[in-house]
Amino acid sequence: MLQGQVVQFKLSDIGEGIREVTIKEWYVKEGDTVSQFDSICEVQSDKASVTITSRYDGVIKRLYYNLDDIAYVGKPLIDIETEALKDSEEDVVETPAVSHEEHTHQEIKGQKTLATPAVRRLAMENNIKLSEVVGSGKDGRILKEDILSFLEKQTGAILPPSPKSEITPPPPQPKDRTFPTPISKPPVFTGKDRTEPVTGFQKAMVKTMSAALKIPHFGYCDEIDLTELVKLREELKPVALARGIKLSFMPFFLKAASLGLLQFPILNASVDENCQNITYKASHNIGIAMDTERGLIVPNVKNVQVRSVFEIAMELNRLQKLGSSGQLSTTDLSGGTFTLSNIGSIGGTYAKPVILPPEVAIGALGAIQALPRFDQKGEVYKAQIMNVSWSADHRVIDGATMSRFSNLWKSYLENPAFMLLDLK
Repeated sequence: MLQGQVVQFKLSDIGEGIREVTIKEWYVKEGDTVSQFDSICEVQSDKASVTITSRYDGVIKRLYYNLDDIAYVGKPLIDIETEALKDSEEDVVETPAVSHEEHTHQEIKGQKTLATPAVRRLAMENNIKLSEVVGSGKDGRILKEDILSFLEKQTGAILPPSPKSEITPPPPQPKDRTFPTPISKPPVFTGKDRTEPVTGFQKAMVKTMSAALKIPHFGYCDEIDLTELVKLREELKPVALARGIKLSFMPFFLKAASLGLLQFPILNASVDENCQNITYKASHNIGIAMDTERGLIVPNVKNVQVRSVFEIAMELNRLQKLGSSGQLSTTDLSGGTFTLSNIGSIGGTYAKPVILPPEVAIGALGAIQALPRFDQKGEVYKAQIMNVSWSADHRVIDGATMSRFSNLWKSYLENPAFMLLDLK
């Protein structure tokens, strides 16, 4: 009736509602021979470390996880070849070894017993019928402790506990024992520091950012629902592509910003070095921060206030092409009045953008993410969300002005049709 077979050893419930653990150490490998209660592995939950022991005598055939993998309760941990009953389940339903008449009677009455192979063997070695033992485990499962308790009541004998379950303190070390100090050679590293002069775009950035440190910045952030704009862009992309132009979201962001600047011209202004005079700029020359192999550059689209969305897209295509090849002219890089930084194209949600003097405001655009949101009826829908982070010169711009400008810019992007009313 007994034969060697491969059994799946599943990770049991280790209590406290824990459903998954991390494999921290394996004490066995494939091909190892183990006995009952031998240590198999150590797992780490979010509450404690637990050592998993074997329920079988046998040979390890497969490890299901590598170190630091996540293991789930109820899922196979190892395969072990063992002498087990033909029923290959890890926890089996078993009746005691009785006559056929008794066996039939017990099945009719439903008197079946849950036990593991290790518990069955312990009961068999001590001539105990499982049907006579009351299980204290889940669903009446008979545990090893139940067998030991039953045997103690019947014979008065106490079986010695398994040596595997005892925690034996390490023997005391003699006080005069000395340990040799390991001798190790320091690692040899042949790399050398390299010093280079700050040149080109980096040198210009040093000058600009040093001047920016004199500006008292304040920040303002908000969330924009671009769901409708995403749909509109998808409709217009093939039309623009047919004209040879790649249509991104930036032309819409720039045009909405220009419409907002018409209502809040203080944001499209500049101040002199001592902040004694404010110059309101007639043109909306909106800069676009670009990350190139040569460093950060900020070309600008001139006169956005008189350009269509398609014309802005054309100019952006030109600037991006020249910027990637390092051929932008001084005209393209100068004269900016307001700036947007599309940091989300690289990654990130929020930023703290630094104003480019003599400008007084800048915005950083985060990545567009699909997130759940509630509509006006309280129903959840899939929204395309972008976060914007504004920085403004607090010497000439207050928080209320920045907030109202952001709200207007937001309304144009969340309802693209609104821009049609104000386009000139």
